[in-house]
Amino acid sequence: MTDDVPTLALNDGRMIPQVGFGVWQVSNEDIIPAVSTALEVGYRHIDTAAIYGNEEGVGKAIADSGIPRDELFVTTKLWNTRHHDVVDAAKESLDKLGLDHVDLYLIHWPSPTKGDYIRAWEQMQEVRAQGLSRSIGVSNFTQTHLDTILALIDTVPAVNQIELHPTFAQRAMSAYNASKGIVTEAYSPLGLSQDLQDPAVVEIAEELNRTPAQVILRWHLQKGHVVFPKSVTSSRIKENFRLFDFELDDKAMKAIDGVDAGNRTNQDPDEFF
Repeated sequence: MTDDVPTLALNDGRMIPQVGFGVWQVSNEDIIPAVSTALEVGYRHIDTAAIYGNEEGVGKAIADSGIPRDELFVTTKLWNTRHHDVVDAAKESLDKLGLDHVDLYLIHWPSPTKGDYIRAWEQMQEVRAQGLSRSIGVSNFTQTHLDTILALIDTVPAVNQIELHPTFAQRAMSAYNASKGIVTEAYSPLGLSQDLQDPAVVEIAEELNRTPAQVILRWHLQKGHVVFPKSVTSSRIKENFRLFDFELDDKAMKAIDGVDAGNRTNQDPDEFF
């Protein structure tokens, strides 16, 4: 891992870089140059998923980079239609990535209306036992979903990746994750484009001579979240990585906390297929 990037301890004893490069909605045309740029800049944590359709491109960029595998942290995710054949789904993702293991494998959504996240979590144990993934976790799980699996299965997810940004701060969910020893990962960390124009965020950015995006990403780091900025633009990829040479004081942190409006922008995990 690059020295500047802070890491967090997972409940299985492994370490995870606190800043990763997200590739949701990155096209096959853009995926290799985007991931290649991110790796050149210093990102060592890449977050993809089977449903993104770009695992092959991620794998190609990793292979082309020449970076030793043990310096990288790669995450992918199980799609909702594969809750009953988790091991095979994991192997298919590994084939596309060109890797013999990932560092973290997540159940992408609980999909409570059509999926079987309890069975999926049972089978995730085998994914780890076979060495297909070093760590296992979940994504988009609510407290109810987590309570359900923890009542039946002893293994606690290493992470829970959820939508989280200043206007949808998910304080209760983050606190619950922490109470169980689960690291909170934040996707869509910047929220909507208008969130970058929030007066509180803009004022802090101007005071620190930083961009609003950098300020929000720094807020996440100081909250203890793992964060996934996403861009296909080289300058933005670099900008979003420049987070480690400044801090937000308590006043700034509280100002950004005050932006929370409960604005979910993605699907509701209780309803989404």
